[in-house]
Amino acid sequence: MAPVDLPVLVGRHVRLEPLVLVHAPGLAAAAAEDRSTYGYSRVPDGVDSAAAFVLDSQRAWAAGTDCAFATVYDGRVVGSTRFMGLERWHGRTSGPPDVAEIGNTWLAASVQRTGVNTEAKLLMLTHAFETWRVQRLFLKTDARNHRSRSAIERLGAQPEGTLRRHMPSWADGSTRDTVYYSILPEEWPAIAERLRARLARGHASPTG
Repeated sequence: MAPVDLPVLVGRHVRLEPLVLVHAPGLAAAAAEDRSTYGYSRVPDGVDSAAAFVLDSQRAWAAGTDCAFATVYDGRVVGSTRFMGLERWHGRTSGPPDVAEIGNTWLAASVQRTGVNTEAKLLMLTHAFETWRVQRLFLKTDARNHRSRSAIERLGAQPEGTLRRHMPSWADGSTRDTVYYSILPEEWPAIAERLRARLARGHASPTG
């Protein structure tokens, strides 16, 4: 399947840049702030690990399955996120996807629980629903990751159920249950309005 176009998504405070090797040192610095917050996420550890993370992401993009970003705030890399699980329907092998997942999201400890994630999600969801015009956007997380589940539910994504013993966990190699959520096009306008209202109340700054 052909890779999707790599957009740069720019918001008021947050910029999502297609992930390239020049981002590796920034990713490593962001990930080093407090690794105790990454219990259930795949997060690089050190510059070499960050470079491998970028190269893996670029291979997934070339295969047409992923579109990974560096999350940039105030001129510095503060984490990463991506579109993944991309699907095209009706036998198409190029063009925008019909289905996309947002996942593999992590942030430096200094910008967790701030508006950075909210604005990044708004940028990605807007691109998915208003540029790509996807028919389904989904998110999934380890059932034990209550912080991630709460964040997804605050977006307004609808729970779809749990796949039991679904896949190995990044945390400890155990087999995890995975909770799925989704957003459909008709649900997007209300979610967009809610996210924009949150940002307008000042949640886009690290002190928000």
